[in-house]
Amino acid sequence: MIRLEKVTKVYAGSDEPAVADVSFEVPEGETCVLIGPSGCGKTTTLKMVNRLVEPSGGKIFVDGQNVLYQDPVELRRNIGYVIQQIGLFPHMTIRDNVATVPNLLGWDEHKIDDRVDELLATVGMDPATFRDRYPRELSGGQQQRVGVARALAADPPVMLMDEPFGAIDPITRENLQNEFLRLQKKIRKTIMFVTHDIDEAIKMGTRICLLQVGGRVEQYGSPDEILSHPANEFVAEFVGADRGLKRLSLMRVEQVMDSQAVRVTGADITDDVAATLQERGRRTAWVLDENDRLLGYLTLEEARRRPNTRVDQAMRTSPAETEPEATVKDVFSEMLTTGLAVLPVLGEERRFLGVARVEQIQAHIRSGEE
Repeated sequence: MIRLEKVTKVYAGSDEPAVADVSFEVPEGETCVLIGPSGCGKTTTLKMVNRLVEPSGGKIFVDGQNVLYQDPVELRRNIGYVIQQIGLFPHMTIRDNVATVPNLLGWDEHKIDDRVDELLATVGMDPATFRDRYPRELSGGQQQRVGVARALAADPPVMLMDEPFGAIDPITRENLQNEFLRLQKKIRKTIMFVTHDIDEAIKMGTRICLLQVGGRVEQYGSPDEILSHPANEFVAEFVGADRGLKRLSLMRVEQVMDSQAVRVTGADITDDVAATLQERGRRTAWVLDENDRLLGYLTLEEARRRPNTRVDQAMRTSPAETEPEATVKDVFSEMLTTGLAVLPVLGEERRFLGVARVEQIQAHIRSGEE
């Protein structure tokens, strides 16, 4: 979907290239993360794809078409673009911000309204609540979601993302990363993504392009290839001595979670729950509402200690939780912080999917699976 052939950029007044003979391909539906030290040309490379920066040499193809022969304005209307500063228009409502490109393309108002509502819902923002608000009324994380929705408005096959989560606090950043991974499963866009954070690159990318100062490609490959077989000393030093630990970021919670956890309702009786747990050899039951949303949990010990009692009067609330898109490294960190050996896994609309157990994660690591 994206192909660079010996792409070079030399800025006026400079003897050294900012980007030198960069060549790689990004297959359709994959995410390529550009990473490297300051001055390595990762943002310059990204901007040459939609010609916000004009290449000095080489060829760039998007969906088989050489972008250098296309009208740059028309090209940009067909490529989604998300930046760290978000760039929402402050005087325009959220609806009008998301509708920017469809308006330029001449869509009718009814089609635009439908698309805006669809995208706001997709990025987890209720259209009725947020459509008519202004950017100043939103948090940084909410603004970033609107930025993603705007980039998706005309359904472009390609998205360019320049440190899209870089200016957000760590908790919101992790949540947005997980939300975007969940969204990418549905939309399957081809993405080029710039970051300076190796952990983010490993988490978000299906491929990583590691650049050296001067815009030279030092290694291009999957996150696992770069972590397990660094091409040279520079790559090994950049990814860090703990690259073995970083490989835990390649494993998602959904790969190791126990989806057969015992589920009960608040109206159930503790005696029955204790019998079920005993029969199935489990220590904990998870209490769900009628929509499978988590309400709390009940241990076997607590169920036995409080016989003939409704579960919702004996249960406790979970102090922590995780998501299926979270990495095993994230979960280990959470478990170390909270002292918990089990975390509930919640999906969209906080629906209970199962649990992550420390012993399962350890067994998975020992087996050498990914």
